[in-house]
Amino acid sequence: MKKKTVYLSCTLALFLLGACTTKKEETTKTEESTTVTSSTATEEITILSKGNFYEPNYQALNQLILDNGDKSSDYDEKNKPYAVFDWDNTTIINDIGEAVFTYQIANLRFKMTPDELYNALKMNIPTDDFSEDWQNSAGESLNIDKMAEDIKASYTVIYDAYTEFAGEQSLEEVKKTEEYLDFAAKLRYLYEAIGDSFSSDISYPWVTYLFTGMTSEEVQSLSKEVIDQASTQELRKVTWKSSTSLETKAGQIEISFKEGIRLVPEMQDLYQKLQENGIEVYVCSASYIDVIIPFATDESYGYGVPEEHVYAMQLQKADNVIQSQLNEEFFQTQGEGKTQTIKKFIAPNHGDAGPILVAGDSNGDVAMLSDFPEMKVGLIFNRGKDGGIGELCQTAAKTEGTAEQRYYLQGRDENLGTLIPETETMLLGADELTVTEK
Repeated sequence: MKKKTVYLSCTLALFLLGACTTKKEETTKTEESTTVTSSTATEEITILSKGNFYEPNYQALNQLILDNGDKSSDYDEKNKPYAVFDWDNTTIINDIGEAVFTYQIANLRFKMTPDELYNALKMNIPTDDFSEDWQNSAGESLNIDKMAEDIKASYTVIYDAYTEFAGEQSLEEVKKTEEYLDFAAKLRYLYEAIGDSFSSDISYPWVTYLFTGMTSEEVQSLSKEVIDQASTQELRKVTWKSSTSLETKAGQIEISFKEGIRLVPEMQDLYQKLQENGIEVYVCSASYIDVIIPFATDESYGYGVPEEHVYAMQLQKADNVIQSQLNEEFFQTQGEGKTQTIKKFIAPNHGDAGPILVAGDSNGDVAMLSDFPEMKVGLIFNRGKDGGIGELCQTAAKTEGTAEQRYYLQGRDENLGTLIPETETMLLGADELTVTEK
């Protein structure tokens, strides 16, 4: 029997959906919840707005603020408690890094010559064939050499034709060509194929290299364009197909991917209430730092994080221009690199203590969700994933309601772009909830 997602009154459902699709807005006020009794006072105090948080998660988060905020008896002003959040699919629904990448392709927002693009595409990528799931339409194996050659060939024709590069044709004219179809589909395909075929320390930085030639200011401006557009797009999967008429090395491929992002009112409120109560908020994301900064810091998006509290992937610069090389002064902000980033750059500002709250959704967040004994709440957004994050989801399910519980599983509806008051999730395109085994 299918479990239906009828969780809200019609009025509240419309309210939350409207709030998540607004591209710039004042902080959304969600439905007020039942009260929680503070362990430091006899009166009942409600801090968070409940919205669509699963009730035990809401209770744990509200109590966390009461017990550790600046009204608690053991609060240390010199060593404030703090929380660390992943961004994509944790703070927001879907992935702003992927949305910016797709927007770059759709609008040819690059500042590289064909040779520079070719070098960026091949940077640190093994020449081994991609996994079997990433063959072409004829069932033939693909690799970075074949794909990069095709993308460079198409991009060269585009570069010589497009008015923003070296030609005279408009974007609309260029996008009608077979070369553009091949370029767009194969570049978007390459992102998924690399991610599924190679380790995270190879795949995560790769997409950031496509900002080569830009300044931080240009990337941040681009990110804001994408936030404003993608937050109003329909949440759906789209498919791009490569050219069927061009003679290419890789042959024909097609790629399907998610479109659209949503801001999350419950997370906006959580960020604000933590900070208002003396608990500092940090972001640690595997997206590129200049993509995340405007989203996290611009007050109009409702999160209000200080810029110096944002940690994400960083590349080297020459004369303020981004290069296709990781900045070795920082860790890769994925996997163990998130823990290393917290220990080196964040914990020293808090008496070398770990975070009391960590939130994430993927295997790239498992380390920071596991490595800090000071963590009181590990908030996990259920995306039906396996691996280490799947194991933590099972731990959350098994320990729910016990004294040992540290992990809290939060569901969402990817079709509506909202949280739901469940531990299970409605995946995009599905009509029933996932089930997390205990």
